[in-house]
Amino acid sequence: MNRNLDALVLNADFRPVTSFPLSTLSFEKTAKAVFLGRVTVVEEYDVELRSSNSVYRPASVVALKTYAKTPRAVPFTRMNIFLRDEFRCQYCGCEFSSKDLTFDHVVPRKDGGLTSWENIASACGPCNSSKGHRQDIRPIRMPKEPTTREMVKLRRLKPENFHRSWHDYLYWSGVLERDD
Repeated sequence: MNRNLDALVLNADFRPVTSFPLSTLSFEKTAKAVFLGRVTVVEEYDVELRSSNSVYRPASVVALKTYAKTPRAVPFTRMNIFLRDEFRCQYCGCEFSSKDLTFDHVVPRKDGGLTSWENIASACGPCNSSKGHRQDIRPIRMPKEPTTREMVKLRRLKPENFHRSWHDYLYWSGVLERDD
């Protein structure tokens, strides 16, 4: 079977545990969690997996039986850096896929620069190489730690990438756009 049967993981309050990255479990881990009674199946895929003596409908959405504390801050990850910078090199301004981006220390580590939200910027390979350890080349937008609200606005969750059973649960907790 060549289908993606990952399950969306909801907290006990039926909101996604995390959005950055989106909380999902692989088919195998979901089946184990269901078998061990750690989750409640909320939705199932429209497929049946058969063995000689049983039929199993894989879960597409599960909810934790106990509430898991959710992080208040946006996790400091490579993908979240790229998302914050809108998948743009912060030196040339061009948009790239995540596989063609790297990250740059604005103040190089050799000069005391930290690996932190405030010192890491997305960069394409050529710009990162040409900048090197120089500090006279500044990013288009100085990096800063994003808020959860900013990340929700930037989130590139595309409904066509998810099973239809996920849609109702993904957009309940999202920040609504206001007409100001």
